[in-house]
Amino acid sequence: MKKVSFVIPCYRSEKTIRSVVDEIYATMGTLESYIFEVILVNDCSPDNTYETIIEIAKEHDNVMGISLARNFGQHAALMAGLRKSSGDYVVCLDDDGQTPANEVGKLLKKLDDGYDAVYASYDNKQHSKFRNIGSLANEKMTEIMLGKPRELYISSYFAVRRFVVDEMIRYEASYPYIIGLVLRSTKNICNVPVHHRARTIGSSGYSLHKLLSLWFNGFTAFSIKPLRIAIFLGMMVAVCGFATLIYVIINWFINPGVPLGWSSMMGIFLIIGGMLLLVLGMMGEYIGRIYISINAAPQYVIRDIIPSETSNKLQT
Repeated sequence: MKKVSFVIPCYRSEKTIRSVVDEIYATMGTLESYIFEVILVNDCSPDNTYETIIEIAKEHDNVMGISLARNFGQHAALMAGLRKSSGDYVVCLDDDGQTPANEVGKLLKKLDDGYDAVYASYDNKQHSKFRNIGSLANEKMTEIMLGKPRELYISSYFAVRRFVVDEMIRYEASYPYIIGLVLRSTKNICNVPVHHRARTIGSSGYSLHKLLSLWFNGFTAFSIKPLRIAIFLGMMVAVCGFATLIYVIINWFINPGVPLGWSSMMGIFLIIGGMLLLVLGMMGEYIGRIYISINAAPQYVIRDIIPSETSNKLQT
């Protein structure tokens, strides 16, 4: 029998996480060829999420609760859960019930068929327009910066094999990006269609600031293409500036009486200055993240684990 580890990052989910766990139990009860464990990671939620997780862990023998010391973000919480997982397969899903745990059998079957990673795809996403736009931008970013195949849909509901997880958790830098870690571990990835549910309680925890921070993590930690793009843009601006200078000189010889206006020169200076600041800012972002990583800033800090790591409560 293969063991499946469910890893669920939790934030403001005191009213939803119990139903997600109940659905996992109901579904796995019908999949007799698997045993499972559930790892719930509280990302320093300001409500009573961890208290709810403690109650769930006391009710079930194969539930582990992890509480982080501060809010590190969804991907750091996933890394904390992945490092505590022990399953042959690991399934990651959301805490709000929008990702259907009762369809996990579709993902597990694809792993049994030989795929290394399986992502759920949705025929009709029930997120807000803001989240859908953010997801579209994230798709394009991963295609351009990380080399994601165009036909592959990336979502927060996915399943991977043990060797992929073992490779992912080798990453110890301060800015984890789960999609980048999966894509650099294997290309044997597929999609399976599942139904995406509408949110019944609360709202998304992703603000514009968090989405932008997540994208920066993706392309600064796993790609140098932004630097190459900056070099290309710098070359283009230099060529434009050189062409403008030639035009001004030729125009002065043809029409010597035409005064050389300062407005065109100021425009060129502003373009060049803007490009220089863009390139310097991009380099500064990379250098800053290198500096933070060198200083061993943690991906996450665990405040509490239930049951304790010395306990043999989890199934083996």
